[in-house]
This record gives sequence, structure tokens and C-alpha cells, in this order.
Amino acid sequence: MDFGSILDKWEKKSSQNVVKDKDKEIILSGDKEGKKERRSRLLKKKPDAVIDLHGLTQEEAWISLDVFFGNSLKTGFEKIQVIHGKGDPPNNEAVLRLLTKRFIENCRFAGESAYCSAKEGGTGATWVILKNHLSR
Repeated sequence: MDFGSILDKWEKKSSQNVVKDKDKEIILSGDKEGKKERRSRLLKKKPDAVIDLHGLTQEEAWISLDVFFGNSLKTGFEKIQVIHGKGDPPNNEAVLRLLTKRFIENCRFAGESAYCSAKEGGTGATWVILKNHLSR
């Protein structure tokens, strides 16, 4: 088999893009996954990484979020989770929850976000879908 034949074979195989999820494979037509398909898939997906901010000061939490989001983006993660806690019950003050919300609002590559389900932390944790690198 000559080099040209090998390249032809390789191009045929790579014309179909396969994205591997932990539990299943999704075959995409062409090279791009549609926005609706990506959003639907990511809403169901478990987070690729989790950070726990319990015990940190506001300054430490902000720096930790900055590093975590940056590393997650570089690693190619699509969905991440931030555990910030529900706050102090007597005062009902959720300092780290509010800080996390502010960070997400100011982060240029943070996309859709919401509190986690009750079994994943409820209002004490937030998931974030990172914007697709193609849309930045």
C-alpha cells in the first residue's frame, strides 16, 4: 500500500467525528456538533471536574476559581461544578455562593450555569457549562 492510499483511508475514517462521553459515544455529522445537541448532552452530563471552596476566604476563593476555570478550559473540560456551600443558617448569608455567582457572570468563557440537583448539593453547589472553544 502506498502513502497516498494510506492518506485516502485515513481521510475517510476522519470524516466522521466521534465524541466519547463517559457512558456513550455520540457520532456527529461533519466536524461540528450543533448548539442544541451540545447543550442537551451537557445538561445530562456529570461534571468533568469539581472544586470545593469550603473554608476559603473570599480572596482565596476568587483566585481558586480563576485557576480552576482556566485549567478546566485548557484541559478541554466542558462542564464543571463549584461547591460553595449554602451559607450560615442563622444569618442566611451565603458569601461564597454570591462570590461564585459574581465570578461566573464576569468569566468570559463561563456559559450556562445553575444550582445542582438536591442530591448533588442543591443551592450549595453550582454547575457551569464552559463555552465551546469554537464560539470564543
